[in-house]
Amino acid sequence: MNHHQAHQALHHADGWRKSSHSQGADSCVEITTAIPGWVGVRDSKLANHSPILAFTHDEWRALLAGAQAGEFNI
Repeated sequence: MNHHQAHQALHHADGWRKSSHSQGADSCVEITTAIPGWVGVRDSKLANHSPILAFTHDEWRALLAGAQAGEFNI
């Protein structure tokens, strides 16, 4: 499955879950791994109307590692 196909499939995927860091807040992200080999990310406050980012598992791990290392601190 290529990126475009995964992105389309994620729009119809179930199993979206909020970050454990949201602590009940509305301003957070949701992820799903319902499409094998892909991680979907969307804005929780927009839910089904949110744009979706599609990452391969390797891309997702790299993003998380970068965030934990402070690469994206502004």
